[in-house]
Amino acid sequence: MLTALISYLDSVKARDPAARSRWEVLLYPGVWALGMHRIANFLYRGELFLFARVVNHLARMFTAIDIHPGATIGRHLFIDHGFTVIGETAEIGDDVTIYQCVTLGGTNPANGIPGKRHPTLQDGCIVGSGAQILGPIEVGKRARIGANAVVTRDVAEGATMVGIPARAVPVAAENYAQDFLPYGTPCSEKFDPQTKQIDFLRCELQAMQKRLDALDQAADDEQKERRA
Repeated sequence: MLTALISYLDSVKARDPAARSRWEVLLYPGVWALGMHRIANFLYRGELFLFARVVNHLARMFTAIDIHPGATIGRHLFIDHGFTVIGETAEIGDDVTIYQCVTLGGTNPANGIPGKRHPTLQDGCIVGSGAQILGPIEVGKRARIGANAVVTRDVAEGATMVGIPARAVPVAAENYAQDFLPYGTPCSEKFDPQTKQIDFLRCELQAMQKRLDALDQAADDEQKERRA
């Protein structure tokens, strides 16, 4: 157990530039929330639902992270900061990183797999702050969900998703090959396709306005010359 704990703390330290020691990581609310979830999940699987809920509520009160006791979570989940909600039928693989204010939310079971209301995150996913992943969808291995994205459809392996609703953006092969990229989607390199199109149209309008101004000025100059 001690070896597993040290391995987990080291995995968090490797993904958090602010962490300076294992002792510091041990104070993180995400670490406590995950530890208490392990207890709640054990009770939940033993059908001690009330006691599982008590542990869940204590964890939420002390960490501001709400993980339903029924959620299935793999190894080395790192929840950076709080205000995260993970639903009952959510499934999370190994080495997943979730930033603050993320929701793994549910939808009507009739819209997907019976009894499955929440998303599945495969190994190595990175979910940016404020992202909402909704419904019984699957997020492929090493996918990146940008900040404030709203994901309602399956995400391919290695894809980077941004926007509302979330859309895939191109990712260079050298970026995909990286083991971990903090915060998932550097704004200087990735662009929302819709925003990019709007910027293009704005530039076109500005160019057309300059041409119209130039034509108006030329017409005014010609009228002045005629009067003179």
